Amino acid sequence: MEFSYSFDFQTLASHYKTGLLKPTAVVAEVFSRIHASGDDHVWTHVLPQADVMQAAQALEQRRNQRGDALPLYGLPFAIKDNIDVAGLPTTAACPAFAYIADKTATIVDALRHAGALLIGKTNLDQFANGLVGIRSPYGVSRNAIDARYIPGGSSPGSAVAVAAGLVSFAIGTDTGGSGRVPAAYNNVVGLKPTRGLLSTAGLIPVNRGVDCPSVFALTCDDAYEVLTAARGHDPLDPFSHAGDCDLDPPRRDKFRFGIPGDDKLEFFGDAAAQKAFQTNLEILKEIGGTAVEIDFAPFLEVGRLLFSGPWVAERLVPVKELFFSKSDAFHPTTRAIFERAAKLSATEVFEGIYRLAELKAQTAAEWQKMDCLVVPTTGTLYTVEAVEADSIKLNTDMGYYTYYVNLLVLCALAVPGVFRDDGLPSSISVIAPSLSDGMIRHIGASFHRKCNVTLGGTAFAQP
Repeated sequence: MEFSYSFDFQTLASHYKTGLLKPTAVVAEVFSRIHASGDDHVWTHVLPQADVMQAAQALEQRRNQRGDALPLYGLPFAIKDNIDVAGLPTTAACPAFAYIADKTATIVDALRHAGALLIGKTNLDQFANGLVGIRSPYGVSRNAIDARYIPGGSSPGSAVAVAAGLVSFAIGTDTGGSGRVPAAYNNVVGLKPTRGLLSTAGLIPVNRGVDCPSVFALTCDDAYEVLTAARGHDPLDPFSHAGDCDLDPPRRDKFRFGIPGDDKLEFFGDAAAQKAFQTNLEILKEIGGTAVEIDFAPFLEVGRLLFSGPWVAERLVPVKELFFSKSDAFHPTTRAIFERAAKLSATEVFEGIYRLAELKAQTAAEWQKMDCLVVPTTGTLYTVEAVEADSIKLNTDMGYYTYYVNLLVLCALAVPGVFRDDGLPSSISVIAPSLSDGMIRHIGASFHRKCNVTLGGTAFAQP
């Protein structure tokens, strides 16, 4: 589809300032685009247009009459359907589990207060278990770049809604890469901030002690505007913290970025992905980076703990009643995950905790060599057909570069890189220690601008 204007923040803000657009006009355009996109399996629930239009009208009056500072004024957004909004259904892509929420998640309240307009809730891998985006009874969200390819999971609808130009930004969740893998597949930015900066109150967790809300946006600065508006300590979330974190520090002219040695770089036989990554590394050097080889082995072992180790047991907590009473309500792959979770012992959990502590100490030594870690967001891109034929293995492939981040309490930013020789997108992830979010913001933004790729699946240039 061809649109007359982009939904990136800078474009909409400038149009609002000049009077060329009002939020009510943008809402009308959003619903026109959703209608034109057809059966794309992006949404599980779209709010009535009249309700969103009423909210937009109230927003215009709020600014005109009171002059409120609204950093996200008139920006349409979507949320993953494992996040509550009072009066709306929350399904987690499992109809047997669905309920009408009586409270709104803290993050949604914050975004609305900042002036953003909620459009609807998006499709996901059931209970956010997966990195492929095809484990949903609501269908497979259509990849915004090439429909033959998976959209990436477990937040496919949120990523596609942004990439397809249906909303300005979207909220997903991230346990082991669900806020980054779909970004890579759809040529958008995926921000996984330091855990605790964004509240998880009102979110159905996968691993409650590991989960983090994530942000999909068209540019790095857009993603960080969302983080700035929504961050803050929430007494309803015991894992929340205010965090001494400057989200807009002075830009660095020089930085050291770690990369895995050649023996640990994995592209799963995809030569186009490997070539694109090497080009992306050269661009990082052009913007002031110096590459440093690091020992990637302990990071990989941490990743295996998350999905092949005892942390799988934590996944059963939010769904245990339904699972033990009606296991046939689950997607077959999701059910297999929960069956394995039910067999893990407390002893295995403690052994995993001890091993994680040892591996954290090993990774700490590697951080002395680098300011940030840079890896491909995904080692390759898979088609829907390929994943349907071998879902478990290819899902694990997707997490090769992402699984370890939350267990190590790191922050990460997935950023579109150059397009591959075959016309598909590439993406790098810039990863750093806890509360280093601002530093990777500027590296990611400089890299994205230097790559000069279009926004998502649209034809619009970066602002």
